Amino acid sequence: MESIEYLWKDRKRYLGLPLSFTRYRLSEDRLFCETGFLNIKSDEVLLYRVRDLQLNMSLGQRVFGVGTVCVVSSDKSIPHLDLKNVKNPREVKELIHRNVEQAKDKRRMRTTELVGGEGGEDDCHDIDSLDDEELD
Repeated sequence: MESIEYLWKDRKRYLGLPLSFTRYRLSEDRLFCETGFLNIKSDEVLLYRVRDLQLNMSLGQRVFGVGTVCVVSSDKSIPHLDLKNVKNPREVKELIHRNVEQAKDKRRMRTTELVGGEGGEDDCHDIDSLDDEELD
């Protein structure tokens, strides 16, 4: 069994300290969130499904050098994942962004935005599956 190589790891922090049982990890193709001590819940989002990233930093978070990175995806089970109180949130957001773009390039995915509505998986198209007429 192959071990997953993580590009970034952190825990949810309180007062700037990692005193939590919520762990965040980023691999080259997935973002993981694991919560719990005795009963563990593990969620993951495939990076090519990420649609938007947002950074929120309240005054209290800025004092302790943390922030919340909000990940919006087309994943039906986890459409919104907040990485709460992570250290160096700007760098984390940029790292996720770069890896999302690489994951989409590897899968040759293109995201198109619909005007006037929310899109789901129908907004992502595999370039190999498009007809010549759709590309015009």
